[in-house]
Amino acid sequence: MRQRRCGFTLIEVLVALTIVAITLGAGIRAAGVLTDNTQRLADVSAAQWCADNQLTGLRLSGMTPPIGDSDFSCVELGQNYLGQLIVRPTDAPLFVNLEARIADAAGRPLLSLRTVMRK
Repeated sequence: MRQRRCGFTLIEVLVALTIVAITLGAGIRAAGVLTDNTQRLADVSAAQWCADNQLTGLRLSGMTPPIGDSDFSCVELGQNYLGQLIVRPTDAPLFVNLEARIADAAGRPLLSLRTVMRK
């Protein structure tokens, strides 16, 4: 009489472990990408606040900045951000184009915000 053996073969166990390893690797990669995206969102949000503060400050001051480029910096959420204010004339003589470009401390661009301001 032949005995019947129960259980898995070594090949079946290795295939199952390979599938689990690939799945876990993909999950860890997805978690890393999610973490990077969260940090990017925080940086862009802080850069938005920085640009808004700069442009709102110009509007509240009532003074039109001169045509040209100027640099500024700001601190939001404990991070330093580098900014560039670009002022260009428009076809309408009573208005100027304002653009605030924000970069992180390493100089990587994060955001560009544009508006029009009356002289």
